[in-house]
Amino acid sequence: MQAFDYVAPSSVQEAVAVLAKHGAAARVLAGGTDIIIQAREGRRDVAVMVDVKGIAEATQLTHNSDGSLRIGAATPCARIYNDAGIKQRFPALVDSASVIGSVQVQSRASLGGNLCNSGPAGDSIPTLIALGAVCEITGPGGSRTVPVEQFCTGPGRNVLQNGELLVALSFPAPAAKSGAAFQRFIPRNEMDIAVVNAAANVTLSADGQTFQSARIAIGAVAPTPLYVEAAGAALAGQPVNEVTIAKACAAAQAAAVPITDMRGTIEQRKHLVGVLVKRVVNTAVARARG
Repeated sequence: MQAFDYVAPSSVQEAVAVLAKHGAAARVLAGGTDIIIQAREGRRDVAVMVDVKGIAEATQLTHNSDGSLRIGAATPCARIYNDAGIKQRFPALVDSASVIGSVQVQSRASLGGNLCNSGPAGDSIPTLIALGAVCEITGPGGSRTVPVEQFCTGPGRNVLQNGELLVALSFPAPAAKSGAAFQRFIPRNEMDIAVVNAAANVTLSADGQTFQSARIAIGAVAPTPLYVEAAGAALAGQPVNEVTIAKACAAAQAAAVPITDMRGTIEQRKHLVGVLVKRVVNTAVARARG
């Protein structure tokens, strides 16, 4: 591995100053499960590694009084899926956080790191999109927010500018009669990259028989994870039944633009989009109904 300097700032502003000073030569170390491997294999040039695990704002997990949730970008996945409040009110986050790497990896890996890696198959990103998560970003020019569905701009690329740091992810309070779920398809039981993944977040009528609204997201089928608004629109206002869900699946399949590679073919991925969207919508409905 190449030699690099190591910096462990204790505040967001200190981290931003280091990142701004060194530009593209500086890389954030949130968990290190991606960046260390990339540096070791020569796929990333790193002159300065900026470890943000010591920044309180980046590792806090806060349940707010209004029911919303804030997760620091460097909060380990294991802490997320073991949190009682998240298990109860945000189970789709448990679905995602518990499948990112191995158990050992999950003690270091974070949702923020997974998002900033910006892989088209990132297992947290469809869930973050479906839940309506918002990125809290701080840089030399101040702070800004970006919806997760607008964060990734291409494979391994995102909206972060020179000196900017993803500090946290914020989630709105779950609506009454709502539920969300995530699933993926992989050839092995663990430690594999998704051939396709998908997440759904639905809100039902008081009697649980009609979709009021829905957010559907899919991954590994385009240069970036996709927020498929058409799939959610196909559900909104419609009865909860197989015909309605099939329309959402078809909309998701139409939005997918996969490639054939060593993990799967175009045809397989298109088929899997329909399978997984149906599964996550049905699971989300079951959770919404309690």
